[in-house]
Amino acid sequence: MAEASHERPRKSRKRARSDQVDATKLVESVNALPATRFFEAYYPAILALELLHDYKSLVFLQGAARDVSSETIEQCLKLIEQTSAEDYRSSEIKWSGHKKRKEMKLPDMKYFILLEHHQVIGFVSFMVTYEDGYEVLYIYEIHFTPEWQGKGLGKKLMNVVEDIGKKVGVTKVMLTVFRANQRAVDWYIKLGYAEDEFSPGPRKLRNGTVKQPSYIILSKSMKD
Repeated sequence: MAEASHERPRKSRKRARSDQVDATKLVESVNALPATRFFEAYYPAILALELLHDYKSLVFLQGAARDVSSETIEQCLKLIEQTSAEDYRSSEIKWSGHKKRKEMKLPDMKYFILLEHHQVIGFVSFMVTYEDGYEVLYIYEIHFTPEWQGKGLGKKLMNVVEDIGKKVGVTKVMLTVFRANQRAVDWYIKLGYAEDEFSPGPRKLRNGTVKQPSYIILSKSMKD
């Protein structure tokens, strides 16, 4: 399944004190909500039942990073390593399980996780944040085990995350994908994503060689 990983430095975010969403400080207010309030407001549990209507063997978990058990986080990390570590090693980013685990536990990170027989078979992680001055929902990861790829669950989870983005009121949904993973790039384009205006362009080296960055930033407007 396609990976969506966000490795660039984060911008600082001040946490709002209020438990209510202040439209003038959308990101801070949304992230100040307890996880239960967040999901009640933007993706109530009843919708999860609809999502898994055709997948009776699966269990659906949703929560913030602090709500996800260490064991489940480790299963998610292992899935990332299985599906994407080689792409990391071939890029300027490089693979670091320690850094990825730390990123996965960021306080504002949210998760939808699918389990079968207590084992993670797929998940998506995302965060409401700022990116280049925009209020966005950034998808950090979306991965499935090989046997669960191509069954339509990836598209369903993307639709869920986009729906949350619309309800929150962000400008766009963004993600980062490795350029070498053409299958992933094509899949996102099919879902309506396009290269973002802030995606890094090619660099010309001193010897005249033009070098493409190893990743592309894609985005999809939530204002249409």
